[in-house]
Amino acid sequence: MQKIELNYKHDGQLAEVILNDGRGNVLDHVMMQELNSIFNDLDKNPDIKIITFEGAGKHFSFGASVEEHTREKAAEMLKGFHQMFYAITDLSIPTLAKISGQCLGGGLELALVCNFMFADQSAKLGQPEIILGVFPPPASVLLPLKIGVARAEEFLITGQTIDVETATKMGLLNYVFENKEQLNAGTDDWIQKNILPKSASSLRYSVRSARIVLNRVLKKNLKKLEKIYINELMETHDANEGINSFLEKRKPDWTNS
Repeated sequence: MQKIELNYKHDGQLAEVILNDGRGNVLDHVMMQELNSIFNDLDKNPDIKIITFEGAGKHFSFGASVEEHTREKAAEMLKGFHQMFYAITDLSIPTLAKISGQCLGGGLELALVCNFMFADQSAKLGQPEIILGVFPPPASVLLPLKIGVARAEEFLITGQTIDVETATKMGLLNYVFENKEQLNAGTDDWIQKNILPKSASSLRYSVRSARIVLNRVLKKNLKKLEKIYINELMETHDANEGINSFLEKRKPDWTNS
């Protein structure tokens, strides 16, 4: 079963990517492989002017698969997950996340790497990794660049989930709509007015130039954080305890080590 739907709209100028696993649109290794394959195909298409991401159903994404965060699987999981971020930055095609419902963990990180984040009133955004005893490498780089260090630190260290009002005040969201129907219509109208009249090739140069700092910082530091996660964090008792206790549906027994 495919977990990603890809639709082309507006005479092939818009690539619509829909996360759809029939549950909470969890970013597992299958979905990551499908996304990376799509990015490779889109890179060869000179007519694409924008890529949108959304979740099928009520939620954008519950995040990356916790089952694939165990010590045995973490390295492989992070490699495939981080490849998505390298691919998106290398594409330099404008990207837009359309967020409804839960947008957590790896799901929020996918939205964060996009150039634009639109949402409706049902959206809830969070990086709850610390609750499981781990941390989110892409968000640890992207959030300080997007909303400043002070706000990013509170977001990352507490693991809190926020509503659209708080996210808008933080500067995370570009536009907020009343419901998903209005989100879809409003986003399409915005794309037709602000993106489609422009040159696809020039848009890529615009994204590259606007993100020259972000791309450099992301690529450099994401590799460092991946090593810390695999070689240091996953060697601790509590990181493994946090993941295992979640999978076993029990309260974690922290040893602070």
